[in-house]
Amino acid sequence: MSDAAIHPAVLLAQDLIRCPSVTPAEGGALTLLASHLAAAGFSVERVTFSAPGTPDVDNLYARYGTGAPLLVFAGHTDVVPTGDVARWRHDPFAGEIVDGRLYGRGACDMKGGVAAMVTAATDFIAAHPSFGGSIAFLLTGDEEGPAVNGTVKLLEWAKARGEQFSHCILGEPTNPASLGDMIKIGRRGSLTGRLTVTGRQGHVGYPHLALNPLPTLLRALEALTGPALDDGTAHFDPSNLEVTTVDVGNPATNLIPGEAKAVFNVRFNDRWTLDSLKAEIEGRLARARREGDAEVSLTFDYSNAVAFLTNPGPFVDIVSAAVEAVTGRRPALSTTGGTSDARFIQACCPVVEFGPVGGTMHQVDEFVAVDDLASLTAIYRGALERYFGP
Repeated sequence: MSDAAIHPAVLLAQDLIRCPSVTPAEGGALTLLASHLAAAGFSVERVTFSAPGTPDVDNLYARYGTGAPLLVFAGHTDVVPTGDVARWRHDPFAGEIVDGRLYGRGACDMKGGVAAMVTAATDFIAAHPSFGGSIAFLLTGDEEGPAVNGTVKLLEWAKARGEQFSHCILGEPTNPASLGDMIKIGRRGSLTGRLTVTGRQGHVGYPHLALNPLPTLLRALEALTGPALDDGTAHFDPSNLEVTTVDVGNPATNLIPGEAKAVFNVRFNDRWTLDSLKAEIEGRLARARREGDAEVSLTFDYSNAVAFLTNPGPFVDIVSAAVEAVTGRRPALSTTGGTSDARFIQACCPVVEFGPVGGTMHQVDEFVAVDDLASLTAIYRGALERYFGP
């Protein structure tokens, strides 16, 4: 297949995959996008953020137009490591096209989506250079990493400059099996807790001289895992608390351990805030405590992952109609999955997520279908046409 026969979004995605932008390295990806956007008339700015104990991260903000409404496309160019390259059939940074698939690290998460967004926006501007409103790009190199020096700070930077976002489309891979399956209109929050139960070590044959922490830990975990936190909402599944590790570190069979630990994670819906959820967990532990129990301490990991929902309405309808026009299917409106940078964007404006099929994200031989990138570009272009009107 000659380059002339390859869709422009696929060519751009190939070039992006060839940039080894493993978090936090920029790898040339933002430089490439800055060139494309500047050539289309965007005002482009590169911003680097820093924080103690975290790597510096390059970010990009670009805007075309000065009026309202301002529609933002958001995404990231950083990718996860490749793992053992010998396990890949296709070079993870070559951008090979084989049997209708574009292979490479980031092909679906999310350089393919970024390439489709940029291609759709530049094509739209070429056709409508004086449309009413503005288009912006919010691109980070820190989504797959600590998420400290990326989107959250880029949003603060933009707000300080007076940028007022109207709506946002985030190009994360949202479709489980086929393009058009699903739009994400919200995300669950995430909170991790750590339990440490401190007893008194001793000989199994003399239990009265020891205080076994494990019965206390088991009662604590039973209190946390039942009853259910809630029964879900109109757009969210029930919140779920999962115990992920239980550790004693005891190699002996005749030794009562002095300490036991457990870690749990909660994926919660919009019935909860971080504060109300912490209070519920602390209350359950307090109610489960018995006289003579070992001492239980609870700590929570820092979390910036809150539950949020973009209510169905005109903006969601615009994106849904654009998807249906290209794929012939009305996408499901979902809040499933993990977290994304949408958790930061939602504080500035309504945000929905729609991007490639995500079946191979973070996997060996990650790929995106070439035809899907062409269709995804058409969907984004259709959303722009509907959003800004004739």
